Amino acid sequence: MASEETPHGSHAPSPDGGDGHDHYWYHGDKAALTRRLKRIEGQIRGIQRMVEDDQYCIDILTQISASTKGLQAVALNLLEGHLAHCVAEAQTSGDPTAAEAKVKEASDAVARLLRT
Repeated sequence: MASEETPHGSHAPSPDGGDGHDHYWYHGDKAALTRRLKRIEGQIRGIQRMVEDDQYCIDILTQISASTKGLQAVALNLLEGHLAHCVAEAQTSGDPTAAEAKVKEASDAVARLLRT
């Protein structure tokens, strides 16, 4: 995956094949990811309503747990894809520095996920 450094330190997407737009590997899964995130957004709104309506605290905590698990599932999906696509491509590129950088990116992402 050829990429360019962006001002924020992340990498710009590579062209996906000539349609004039740049896409990350998950472009084909975007609709499914969006549906899952909208479902989670609805859960969060439901939690907000529960608090506004003075619902029982354990019921609210149960919904928070479900929302958290949903976000974790999305995160794991993205991490698996990053490993399968971005890290794998960097490993086969022949550029050891790029490969190390992608592995470090993945490792840092895992560390952030575990801190939550």
